[in-house]
Amino acid sequence: MGGHLRGRLVKDLAFKGIVCLFAFLSLLPLFLILYYITKNGIAVIDWDFLFHLPRPIGETGGGVANAIVGTLMLIVLSSVISIPCGITAGIYLSENKEGKLSNTIRLSVIVLQGTPSIVIGIIAYLWIVAPLKTFSALSGGVALSVMMLPVIVKTTEETLKLIPYHLKEASLALGVPYYKTILKVILPSGLSGILTGILLSVARITGETAPLLFTAFGNQFMNINIFKPIDSLPYRIFYYAMSPYPEWHSFAWGASFILVVLTLALNLIARGISAKWKTRF
Repeated sequence: MGGHLRGRLVKDLAFKGIVCLFAFLSLLPLFLILYYITKNGIAVIDWDFLFHLPRPIGETGGGVANAIVGTLMLIVLSSVISIPCGITAGIYLSENKEGKLSNTIRLSVIVLQGTPSIVIGIIAYLWIVAPLKTFSALSGGVALSVMMLPVIVKTTEETLKLIPYHLKEASLALGVPYYKTILKVILPSGLSGILTGILLSVARITGETAPLLFTAFGNQFMNINIFKPIDSLPYRIFYYAMSPYPEWHSFAWGASFILVVLTLALNLIARGISAKWKTRF
């Protein structure tokens, strides 16, 4: 009996060891990526790099201030377009669980979530760039907003499904109109979960490059006009990494470090809000 128990304990420890080993191996690529980006990129970060424009070929120095501003503009543009649409669609799906339109929207969200980003870039090119005959921040924002939609829609729907139904019943029983019940009772109750979805969707698009090659295109100069080409950190990394100049390669590492820090910060904030929301409900 004692030998049988020891055998079970040994197998249990062996299984736990295997699980821990594979968990560590799954995290190892992330640690290596962060290590190499930090090692090669943090040395480039200084005042000039953050607040100056790129220099022409042959001149030393310069920075990625235009790319940082462009990335923030693209995030704002895509959020302004996608957040109202995504939340509205999520509310509709949570309130209408059955029906042809609901099932069609859910299927469309699933298909859209699996659509390659470069295909979305080409579609945005045909929708906006070709008719306007110019690359622009607006077209880049539209492409990224399409990528944000599935995350916002699904997160909003799943969040609102978890809200106790008696809150809605109590509001309607007191004579509150349906639209006020949704806007002042249901949405505020699920605000933390909805914010989590928004932050996760922003984190997803922050590092996208392929759609911007067909839309925003890039710009060596500072630009805040949404109808003109605009630079971004992913495009600047791509441009510098493809160049034959060692200094530009180091700039690509620096821009990568900034982008990774921004993405990690958004994910950590989203996880923090999500943890608070889970304990609340």
